[in-house]
Parts: sequence; C-alpha cells; structure tokens
Amino acid sequence: MQATTLALVGATGGAGTTRTAVELAAMGARDGDDVAVVDAAFTTQGLSEYVAGRIDPDLTALLTEDPDAALSAAAYPVAGTGASAERPGFGGGSGGDASDRDASDRDAPDLPGRVDAIPARAPFERVGRAKTAEAARKLERRIDEAATTYDAVVVDAAPMGSNEAVAAATTVDRAVAVRPATAHGRDAAQRLRGRIADVGGSLDATLAVERAGADGGSDEDERDGDGSGVVRVPATDPEIAAAPTAAAGDDAYARAIAAAYETAFDASLGVEFPEPGLVERFTP
Repeated sequence: MQATTLALVGATGGAGTTRTAVELAAMGARDGDDVAVVDAAFTTQGLSEYVAGRIDPDLTALLTEDPDAALSAAAYPVAGTGASAERPGFGGGSGGDASDRDASDRDAPDLPGRVDAIPARAPFERVGRAKTAEAARKLERRIDEAATTYDAVVVDAAPMGSNEAVAAATTVDRAVAVRPATAHGRDAAQRLRGRIADVGGSLDATLAVERAGADGGSDEDERDGDGSGVVRVPATDPEIAAAPTAAAGDDAYARAIAAAYETAFDASLGVEFPEPGLVERFTP
C-alpha cells in the first residue's frame, strides 16, 4: 500500500462522508488490514454513532485535557465489525460494557482485520477548545500516531472551514473529496478543490455518493470539471445500524467501496467477489 493515511473531505454537509469512511475501513479490514477511522468533524460528531456504548474519553479530550494519553485510550471498535475491545494490542477505550458490544456484534462477520473508531463526542465547551489552531496541531500528531499503530487510517473531515478539517486535509498522504452524485455536488467539489489549494493541500480523487430515493438529479458525468476521474458509490441502506455493509456484502455497493478503497489508497485489494449471475448481468 503506497498510502497509509487518507482524509475523506466532505464537499458539502450531508454528502455521506462519515458513512463512507466507516465502509472504507471495513473493506480494509475485510482484506486483513487493521484500520482506524479518526474523527475530524467535531461539530457533527457523526462517527460516535457507529460505536456501541459509552465513549469516554473521546478524541477531543486527548487534544485538550489529556495530551499525554495514548491514542488507544480513545479507540473503540466499530459496531458490526465483530471486534472486541479486549483484543490485545489494540483499542483500549471503555466502549461500553461487554453486553452492549456482544449485542451489536452478534451477527457481525468475522473480519481478518480490525476497525477502530477514534470519535469526537464532547460537550460544546470542549468542542470549542478542540477547534483551536493549537488543538489542530495536536490532531496532526494524533493522525501520525495512528499511522504507527494501524495499517491504514481514514480521517473523516468536514467541509473545509475549521482548523481540524485543514489539519486533516494537509497532514495525510492522500485527500479525497466526497460529494453527492449530482451536478450541485460536482460544483461543490470544485470549490472544495480551491479551498484545499488555498491551505497548501490538494485532492487526489473524488467519490460521488448517490443518495437513496434521489429524484433524478444524478450527475452522469464520470469526470469532475478538471478532468479527474470519479468513483461512483451507489445508494445503500442509509440507516447507521445497517453499516458497515462492506464488511461482508457482495452487491454493487460493496464492489464500489472496494474500488473506492483501491483508488483512495492507491492500493490493490485481495477481496474477491462472486461473479454476478445471469439475471444480475442483464438487470439495469
């Protein structure tokens, strides 16, 4: 794998960045990698919804109140990946009690790799302190720390406009835009490209995410305005409880996530999907 750290940067709010980050991490674990998803969207704190049980401490606490703690103190298994917080050598956060984790992972696949979330879940006052320039520099170091512990790191970043998002986009090996698969989303990705360039970064790829129940506003162009290729990710069950689909699925969504992982990390996965049946091949 040529890239170890990846930032997924939302071109707009609600583009599906957090869900895509979790799905990419699950696909990496399906291939045998240990993958961390680091939250750099402190305002929405969406990554915390993929963790079962209590989150204490969270990432913002490590950036503001306990800077000497190991990153593992705020690492929690992602629900639905079959992980256990007691697995030696990884995690170490409280992650709720054993019954919570067992219930969330009862039907989870037994992945050869691991998916840990390093989420933000904090009161408004601490979020404010975690959004300072000083805290952003600490976040950069935490991302580097994660890269020494995990095979791959996916950073979930909000649209550019905060110190933590800038830190994420400029610290990682590769940065990828996540946009809605619409003409509006394509325009937003171009604005994002300019904003990242303003802070000395660049985008390496774009993921266009379709939304369930879309009303025909899809952007059929497979290239962004600058000519760069776009990986399209089809719609899937939007419910958080359904994630991560990519941990075991073999449908079009899982295949698209695998393609997105290879594009985003400039890697080659060993995950094999069964050949589609006759009906699937001829179904539009």
